[in-house]
Amino acid sequence: MSDTYPTWLFDASPIEDTFGDGERAVKFLRALKHPKTGRAFQLDPWQERLVRRIYGPRHPDGTRVVRQVIMLVSRGARKTTLGAALALLHTIGPEKVPGGQVFLAAYDRDQARIAYQEAHGIVMADKRIQAATTVLDYRHEIRHTKSRAIMKAVSSDANASNGLTPAFCLVDEIHAWKKRELLDVLRTGLSKTPNTLAMIISQAGRGQENAAAEVFEYARRVARGEIDDPGTLPVLFETPADADWRDEAVWHTANPGLALGYPDLPSLRQMAREAENRPALRVKFLNDHLGVWQDGQADPWLDLQTYNAGALEVDLAEREGAPCWIGVDLGSTSDLTAVVAAFRDEDGGFSVYPYVFAPQASLRRRQERGEAPYSLWAEDGHLIATPGEVTDQDQVEAKIRELCERFAVQEIAMDRWGATAMMARLLDDGLPVMAHGQGFVSMSAPMKAFERAVLSKKLRHGGHPVLRWCVSNVVVDQDPAGNIKPNKGKAPEKIDAAVAAIMAIGRAELNEGAGCIYNDISARPEGIIFF
Repeated sequence: MSDTYPTWLFDASPIEDTFGDGERAVKFLRALKHPKTGRAFQLDPWQERLVRRIYGPRHPDGTRVVRQVIMLVSRGARKTTLGAALALLHTIGPEKVPGGQVFLAAYDRDQARIAYQEAHGIVMADKRIQAATTVLDYRHEIRHTKSRAIMKAVSSDANASNGLTPAFCLVDEIHAWKKRELLDVLRTGLSKTPNTLAMIISQAGRGQENAAAEVFEYARRVARGEIDDPGTLPVLFETPADADWRDEAVWHTANPGLALGYPDLPSLRQMAREAENRPALRVKFLNDHLGVWQDGQADPWLDLQTYNAGALEVDLAEREGAPCWIGVDLGSTSDLTAVVAAFRDEDGGFSVYPYVFAPQASLRRRQERGEAPYSLWAEDGHLIATPGEVTDQDQVEAKIRELCERFAVQEIAMDRWGATAMMARLLDDGLPVMAHGQGFVSMSAPMKAFERAVLSKKLRHGGHPVLRWCVSNVVVDQDPAGNIKPNKGKAPEKIDAAVAAIMAIGRAELNEGAGCIYNDISARPEGIIFF
């Protein structure tokens, strides 16, 4: 059991119900009818305690204490059904407000319609509710006639409107949201009026540099008591990384409804049997059914937990004048540009220090597309934003020259793409530049050197977030001879800083102690250029 686990859902501890709002919410939900069976809406004990904890505690003036619920629970836990019922609580039930807007938000129209259809089915199962509402199915809207409260399905792949003013919003399966614009609009809208409520529900996702990871990491910090935020209720059914994923007791811990029949236990057993010998299915099983947040790609090159062991400070001041190898990956207009300095450590390992560049004008667009928190990285000094729409190559070259002045640079390995002019200028000034190919033969040995350093826990990288993100995006291409090279799974997932670090470490491992005659322009053979 993790230190963030919601044990209070099962321990029968008292839950405050200041003015009886928790009891009214439970009674309303139990009065609904299931859309398929026509029987009373099923509200199991753990769900009932959740509802009471959300709606029961109130401030003396009657406003709610809980303003945001962040819930991570596995597939098959009926979270969308519960979310739809709570949306109705705010549309036709005791939590409705006159003219209130209730939004069912999902990553695309199809997923948004799933939550809407759950609510629609509940409405159509009860003639009393039908009589009190107007259903505009073609607009995915349900309206309460008397109060003018409205429920509407919206999706993150549509153009977000800054005019939204939700009284309640259900943010469904945020792990799949590619863009964060709608999330930001909903959050802004919730702040416009008092006593609003947001419910974010999702299964575990992938990667660390996206909106979902940001939301759930905040919830973890609240659950651990690192952040004092009584307005946020974290409900995190996560499995610790060291738990035995084959143990059915672990399955029950991660799936609060498993003992009640959801998800289906025999189906989980079958999936687990297949996952024993199929690593890709194992990752999916952990992700979908045990609440284990995955790093990076579905088929990652490196285990990010092992990589994280190297998040120790790299003090450049201590390395003044030390031998240094530099890897440079010049990006196109849409890519990152990276300059990575690598040093040999006394234990035979490596330390790397990255400098990552991107055009200032593109940061916000990239962040809104859900690629990564570029603006935050720039604010924190992890990303160098250069003016305009294209990375300023003069700033990149200046950084390379600065490193050559501070350290005994042995080699500057550069991806030759787009680097011809810069390489020529550096060579003319006697700097040890070499063109580094990006094919299987050129990249296989450096990748294996990087991998060995990570697996032996002899790579020190300071926990640089942009480098970590790039490493998490690397997948491996392999040729018939067993040579490997880095690739990225999807276009928005950049690997430029990882490529620069791989080249730098590869050259450092190959040429340690050999020195380089090209540090001295007088010793360089006339006419030699590495293109």
